[in-house]
Amino acid sequence: MSLYAQKSMADDPEIAQNNINYRITQSQFELENYNYFNAQKKLDEALELALKADNKKSLGIIHALKGRIQLIIEEEDKAIKSLNKAIEIQRIINDNANLGSSYKTFGDVYLAKDDYYSALDSYRAAKSKFEEEELNEELAETLLREGQTYIELKNFNKARDVIEQSLAIAKTYDYFKIQSEALINHAIVYNKLGNNEKALAVGEEGLQIAKAKKFNNILNQGYLTLSNLHNNVGDFKVSRSYLNSYLKLSDSIRSLTRINSSQDQETQYLLNEEIEKNNQIVEKLEQAEDDKNLGTLISILSVALITILSLLTLSLYKNNNIRLKTNNMLHKKNGELIIAKEKAELASKTKANFLSTVTHELRTPLYAVTGLSNMLLEENPKPEQVQHLKSLKFSGDYLLTFINDILQINKIEANKVDIEPEPFNLKKKINNIVLALNNSAQDNNVNIHFEYDKELPENFIADQLKISQILINLVGNSIKFTKDGDIWIRIYKIEEVGKLYTLRFEVEDNGIGISQEKQDHMFESFSQGSIQINRKYGGTGLGLSIVKGLIDILKGKIYVKSELEKGTTFYFEIPLEHTTVEEAKENKVAYFDGNKEDIDLKSVKILVVEDNKINQMITKKILTKMELKCDIVDNGEDAVDMIKSNNYNIILMDIHMPGISGIEATKIVRSFDKELTIFALTAVTIEDKMHEFEEAGFTDIIPKPFKQEEFEKKLYNALASKSSNSANA
Repeated sequence: MSLYAQKSMADDPEIAQNNINYRITQSQFELENYNYFNAQKKLDEALELALKADNKKSLGIIHALKGRIQLIIEEEDKAIKSLNKAIEIQRIINDNANLGSSYKTFGDVYLAKDDYYSALDSYRAAKSKFEEEELNEELAETLLREGQTYIELKNFNKARDVIEQSLAIAKTYDYFKIQSEALINHAIVYNKLGNNEKALAVGEEGLQIAKAKKFNNILNQGYLTLSNLHNNVGDFKVSRSYLNSYLKLSDSIRSLTRINSSQDQETQYLLNEEIEKNNQIVEKLEQAEDDKNLGTLISILSVALITILSLLTLSLYKNNNIRLKTNNMLHKKNGELIIAKEKAELASKTKANFLSTVTHELRTPLYAVTGLSNMLLEENPKPEQVQHLKSLKFSGDYLLTFINDILQINKIEANKVDIEPEPFNLKKKINNIVLALNNSAQDNNVNIHFEYDKELPENFIADQLKISQILINLVGNSIKFTKDGDIWIRIYKIEEVGKLYTLRFEVEDNGIGISQEKQDHMFESFSQGSIQINRKYGGTGLGLSIVKGLIDILKGKIYVKSELEKGTTFYFEIPLEHTTVEEAKENKVAYFDGNKEDIDLKSVKILVVEDNKINQMITKKILTKMELKCDIVDNGEDAVDMIKSNNYNIILMDIHMPGISGIEATKIVRSFDKELTIFALTAVTIEDKMHEFEEAGFTDIIPKPFKQEEFEKKLYNALASKSSNSANA
């Protein structure tokens, strides 16, 4: 009777299912506590029971869970086999909910293997099943993993959209774990999209949720993410604080898991399996201990087993010690690298600030050099003085070009050069460049030939100024190193995909050529063929470095082919978008094209705000020559007072002055006079300060040192515009 009762209980489907479910639940508990061997052992027991009961649904769940554990212990190929078994069963029985989970785990495996597109396919299949079954939590988690995959693919816009969907579901149903992880991944995406303020805000929000709910793995990810974000914005102290928290929690988690490498995991698992098998052998042998021969065999096997276990334990111990030492070394090196990075960034910022300051300090005396040399040349100098003055003017112009080249290199290295695409006529643009450089070419008895592919359209959308600068540098370089020769400029298509054309530009000359040794370094700053070449031909050695930087910004490539005494060919390839839109006509009047006799110059009053005495004298002399009267003050406070008490037509405002700056003074003036014409007469680089000039309310900018003709015509234009407005009123 008792035997029959035991048999009927074992055969009872409900009891069998309870036994299976109990072991699956135990396995999940062990998995959450990082006891992977125990988790696998419980699943093996559940698998045996499920096979005996022929329970298809449980078999699918068990194989899927085995796949999840194998993924965690970095046995991806075994995980794929287990998941394939699970999916095969779940498809047959239409277990959509668990089929979705298997697809999601499959996606996680592909993500771990860096097979991102296969991962996306698996996540999409999982989403479909979760949507059918209305499993919102699983759907939110899958969307999050999909977003992480798009981050790996560097498709940050798509990643933002997908993670936003996951976050919306998590917030609706209070899935705090998904919510915190989604926010931290959102921070990574916003940082990549250039919105650091938003990145810091969402990252901090995700971190606080993880901290409050004790989601240690997510909290650890959050510490590292925020450390990187603060490092990017230059807040190194906060960055170090988060990094220390990350390292401390990492050690804690690593200690808790007790699983430290795939090799350790496999060794531990095999060791435990062997222990289990040997325990079974010992039990069987103990039953036959009356047999003396078996007793001897047991003793031998026991000694052998103890020896094997000791060796395996020693191996694990050594591996663990090596891992700990390696981790400590990595942490130390990581800290050293962060400090080195901070020092490098500080040095880069110091260099940029130094160059900005030096630029201003150099441009200010250059204003005096170019201004005085121009005036002296126009004041009937003695014949023997003319050549000296022209040399002085040439030296000033050369120094200004050198300063501008250094500034551009600095901007390129600091990634401060923006692309400004616009429609333009490429063929017309290059013809203009050839015309502009033709005089220099004729001085060296050089002929420039321009070949434009007849089948190539002329109108494109691109940053025409940068393309012009590249060609001017390359053609100018060829002119410099070619005497009594020829230069060929060729443009043709090498690829066309829709509207996007990849064009090749060639600049060939038959000049002195470049040695192979020098070709290896020619795109580096301040690099020329030799000191002798530098002295003979002149130049700063910055032109080709600027060209390389600009081509990189335009997503192109540049190559060089050269042979000494035979010539050089530079060719570069850049993508340009074809357009049917013709080049926009420039409506802005750069120079005065009216009649200055129509302007009542005697009634015009100009205020010059300038702290440098030499510059005051030069500016006043230029204005006097223009038959214009001016007052002069040397600081911003006096300028504001003078403007309040006088009726000026134009203000020429310097930027750097003692007391309040020209920008601050202009803001004050704009608070009580919105219409007054105020020119920023400045030696700072316009591109760096343009937004500040616009915000302050300057009418226009005149960079120092300026050409006298351009300065005069800009002032006459402003005065003519005032006269016209007064007449219309």
